[in-house]
Amino acid sequence: MAAITASMVGELRAKTDAPMMECKKALTEAEGDMARAEEILRVKLGNKAGKAASRVTAEGVIAIAAAGSTGAMVEVNCETDFVSKNDSFLAFAKNLAALVAQDAPADVAALAALPLSQEGFGPTVEDVRKGLIGKIGENVAIRRFKRFAGEQSLATYLHGTRIGVVVEYSGDAVAAKDVAMHVAAMKPVAVSSAQVPAELVDKERRIAAEKAAEDAAAAVAAGKPVQSAEIVAKRVEGSVQKYLKEVSLFNQAFVKNDKQTVEQMLKAAGTQVAGFTMYVVGEGIEKKVDDFAAEVAAQVAAAKGG
Repeated sequence: MAAITASMVGELRAKTDAPMMECKKALTEAEGDMARAEEILRVKLGNKAGKAASRVTAEGVIAIAAAGSTGAMVEVNCETDFVSKNDSFLAFAKNLAALVAQDAPADVAALAALPLSQEGFGPTVEDVRKGLIGKIGENVAIRRFKRFAGEQSLATYLHGTRIGVVVEYSGDAVAAKDVAMHVAAMKPVAVSSAQVPAELVDKERRIAAEKAAEDAAAAVAAGKPVQSAEIVAKRVEGSVQKYLKEVSLFNQAFVKNDKQTVEQMLKAAGTQVAGFTMYVVGEGIEKKVDDFAAEVAAQVAAAKGG
């Protein structure tokens, strides 16, 4: 049995907003598996446990460069929020977005080898990165980028410097910009229900089935009638369909007018959206959480040993 630490409980609580004791129980049941513990909380607490699941903690910025149908979006990371507001760091991110749009590097390594001069550092992107590390005093990392080039026009939106969205579209520019803002606010995972990744659909179906099984066990314990397998199957499928509507762009209620869906808004505006890309700073990165008490204890022990 894996040891369940206070930091693990705190991390799960930060991700799910679930009560501390529920987080500890879920981690114990999942034998320390964080992803499985999140699923267990979803089964026990419903969607309340998923509201904060997209919270991220790593620092950095998103930068976008776009003109017509060509553009790029990049994420550059640093260690603290303070440095993410540094003018040199922000300029570096903007320079990288422009370079990706212009030179179409194949990957981060190719981007690092491109020529760039900034504040006396150079002659390559990697040299500038290393120079900024020395100047700023924190690690600077180029995490990811995406380049756009095709027949579709590009609409972009930056929410501060932490969320970036690029929408590929044809039609009305204002409607497309509204979609980019909507994506940043509502965070869909796909354009349509049919495009939602199969692994996400399978996960929701599994959670719904486990929830139904738990309800059935509770009904038996209370001496209440248990629903038929057919009804349970319909409940599970209903939960999946509800999820698909919630996470697909076209089916979401438009953030500026919840009386219509995004698809209806686009149709009225004569606009077609081919796709979108959203970057959230630090998404999927586990931020190191220092255990101050443990650090002090270690230092005291080291001093005694010395």
